[in-house]
Amino acid sequence: MPLNPFFLQGSASEQRLVQDLINEQLKIYGVEVFYMPRKFIGTDDVMKENIVARFDDSFALEAYVQNYEGFAGSGDLMTKFGVRTTDELTLVISRERYDDFVSVFYQDGEDETKLTSRPKEGDLIYFPLSDSLFEVKFVEHEQPFYQLGKLYMYQLTCELYEYEDAVIDTSIEEIDNNAEDDGYIATLTLAGVGITAAFNSGITTDFGVNTITLINDGFGYTSPPAVAISTSPRGLAVANATAVAITTSAGAGSTTFSVKEVLITSPGFGYTIAPTITFSGGGGSGASAITGIGTNVVRILLDGTQVGGSKYTSPPVVSISTSPSGLSTANATAVAIVSAAGTVSDVRLTNAGFGYATAPVITIANPNTGVGTGNFFLNEVVKGQSSLCTARVKDWDSDTNILKISNISTNFALGEILVGSATTGQYPGMGQTGSYTISKISLDNFQDDEFANNLVIENEADGGLVDFTESNPFGSF
Repeated sequence: MPLNPFFLQGSASEQRLVQDLINEQLKIYGVEVFYMPRKFIGTDDVMKENIVARFDDSFALEAYVQNYEGFAGSGDLMTKFGVRTTDELTLVISRERYDDFVSVFYQDGEDETKLTSRPKEGDLIYFPLSDSLFEVKFVEHEQPFYQLGKLYMYQLTCELYEYEDAVIDTSIEEIDNNAEDDGYIATLTLAGVGITAAFNSGITTDFGVNTITLINDGFGYTSPPAVAISTSPRGLAVANATAVAITTSAGAGSTTFSVKEVLITSPGFGYTIAPTITFSGGGGSGASAITGIGTNVVRILLDGTQVGGSKYTSPPVVSISTSPSGLSTANATAVAIVSAAGTVSDVRLTNAGFGYATAPVITIANPNTGVGTGNFFLNEVVKGQSSLCTARVKDWDSDTNILKISNISTNFALGEILVGSATTGQYPGMGQTGSYTISKISLDNFQDDEFANNLVIENEADGGLVDFTESNPFGSF
């Protein structure tokens, strides 16, 4: 038999009244939370797991806290991996309020959000009373069960959110700061505005060593060999030419080196014939070279007048004014040596030239220009200009030029320029976005819980507990 048509089983006006009463109760007795829909940046095609999620929207909603006596769950648990907090929270929100203030913004079916017609598991809720983020674990959408033929609310079972390198960028500082110190965080040390190095030169009016030509690069060197040049006929220590050997790897994966070039540190003077040059030490053998001499050759002055500069991340180009002789072979050339502190510690001659009437001018290139300025901002995307690697900003200390980043796409290159993507309009009054040179990369600087054993486990594994060189640890093919 059909239902009695003379009795209403729930009219639209009655349903409307129930929904209004629920909304009013939530506004009176509820708390304001922020609902943050999960967006999918990428997924695992095999396991269909979310790789990286992004939370960049937040919607203020009123919610009733059902577990009024405190957080549910097991509380703080002491495990072998440290203290784990398992707080749980049960919230009730209005179905109508969700439809009007959240779901309506995703009616076009944005692919990144998926299933926006109702709250979904995996979404986040910011609970301001405890200043913490909770993840929705289960959504009960049929309780109470069809009163007057309609559903009026969602019951959300939530757990304290365990950060998994998701991008949280809602532009609300209180929310975004919750993930500022969580996840894998690498540290970049950036070079600021540097000082240009300056070196002076002199000339030797007598015959000095102006060229050293490598005949045999040798083999088996484990360190640069010592270079000895025969003494000057003048019989003075300052008249003797000196040089150093620069080695290079013998090949990919090799632990031995060969001589790449020989640089003149002092051309000496008073030579009547080209002196002999020998190599000794370094664990290898076979290197040999010949010298050439010339008059009015260039020498580098290390008399305290030189300026090492600062913020150099790679050897700058060194230019020396041309010889009056007009011959290209007469022009002196040199290279700069950069110390670990980012200063030019020395300038060494690859060719001392000849025919100079006066001391030439030495010009050393500036540190990277157009960099070393600006600031970086939380969640801003930064990009390496040569590696094209990208990352998200976690923290920026403008006093020490220390930048903490996460969500690294590939690998940054040492010495490359790092540029931020933010605009001044995004952060009014904060100046221009950053542009700096990377001087140091620390990839193992993840934030470690002081109670956890993460670093201990990693160090033990690195020490040989786990052999990562095995291609097939379960047997031979």
